[in-house]
Amino acid sequence: MKKRAKTFTISAVAEEFDVHPQTLRLYEREGLLKPSRSEGNTRLYTDADLERLELILSLTRDLGVNLAGVEIILNMREKMDGMQREFERFFDYLQAHAEELSQFTEPPPEAGALVPVSRVIRVPAKRRSTAKR
Repeated sequence: MKKRAKTFTISAVAEEFDVHPQTLRLYEREGLLKPSRSEGNTRLYTDADLERLELILSLTRDLGVNLAGVEIILNMREKMDGMQREFERFFDYLQAHAEELSQFTEPPPEAGALVPVSRVIRVPAKRRSTAKR
């Protein structure tokens, strides 16, 4: 049996967060919130929706960010979360294949190669240590 996530109606959310239901509808029209809908087309807010609403209200009420700014911030957070997940997958891959990668050796240059290849790692000047002399 599939467990259903707890959901909240627009009136319950409006009361809990001390906002007018029209404000929640505006956030939905602006694409900031995306509540699911019941079979009767009633908006249903999940815990994730409430967390997002908390962030929206914090940005608007506490920091004075307008809705266009909120949209940009939310989009940036989503991109950063995606990049974090991608980095974690890459790191997991490296950990899983560390031994295999550590045993990798470059084949000797072919006799017919036009240009010998050497692996030299150069650190750009900006990244070099700036220790005091």
